[in-house]
Amino acid sequence: MKTFVHLGTALTLAMAWAAAGAASPAQAYPNKPIRLIVPFPPGGPGDIVARGIGQKITESWGQQVIVDNRAGAGGMIAHELLARGTPDGYTLLLGSSGGLVIQPLISSKLPYNAIMDFAPISKVVSGAHVLVVNSQVSAATVKELIVLAKAKPGHFNFASAGMGSATQLSGELFKSKAGIDIVHVPYKGGVAALTDMAAGRVQLMFNSIPPVLPFSRAGKLKIVAVSTLKRIALMPEVPTVAETLPGFQSGVWYAMFAPAGTPRSIINKLSAEVIKILAERELAKRLGALGMEAQGSTPGELERFVEADRAQWKKVIVSVQLHE
Repeated sequence: MKTFVHLGTALTLAMAWAAAGAASPAQAYPNKPIRLIVPFPPGGPGDIVARGIGQKITESWGQQVIVDNRAGAGGMIAHELLARGTPDGYTLLLGSSGGLVIQPLISSKLPYNAIMDFAPISKVVSGAHVLVVNSQVSAATVKELIVLAKAKPGHFNFASAGMGSATQLSGELFKSKAGIDIVHVPYKGGVAALTDMAAGRVQLMFNSIPPVLPFSRAGKLKIVAVSTLKRIALMPEVPTVAETLPGFQSGVWYAMFAPAGTPRSIINKLSAEVIKILAERELAKRLGALGMEAQGSTPGELERFVEADRAQWKKVIVSVQLHE
């Protein structure tokens, strides 16, 4: 009997030690630096967002978040890197519609599967595009712009940052919903397009807010509307396109993803941390100055958001025959 008690005690202790050693992945995570891949160059809005989130995670968890800028190819370089990453929570991506929605809808030859290769973590921010016209265009509202365009079919041009860019798709969506005939003029980047607009060579464009502001302040471009469903805090006096064309919505968004197969416990831990960070007033204020709104989400909410975004842009891409 005495021997039995000793054996039982030994077995109990062994089981306790085993249980203590078998901590869940989330409990042990993170215990080394985290790599956050960003499909944008340093200094831009996406990079600023990534570094803000990364710094907060570092402060909270005590592990460095290394921002790895991998711009180019419409986001495909960065997204391919994540797809090939180890699913352990130490390689993450600040993804956007370019690499996750638009490019996969345009090209069937991507080196990754946008649906199968990524695990959603949390939405991070959404940002408005602004509809701008050059100073020679007499329209000051969306309604007036539509009236002018309908009076002169094919006369007005809209610029974009390039074929298949979010700025082109916003313009195509506007053209479709307004029922107007305007001609697309692609440029190699948004700044080149805005410069030509300021010179009066093209009439209108959708673009992100930061690069537009210097032209607007100089009186060379007029901001007519924002592309989000609701007005934004940065410029509450500017109406939305949707106030004239109900349901119109476009813009930019950034969200965090991990490679498919990353343990659910790690995904949930990351999501909860991002939601907590985005609730902080300091970071929300910094994002607001860029025309962006902090929007944390659960993994499921992000998955549904991306599906809805994909459905909207698929219709536009098919209608203008951008897909291969």
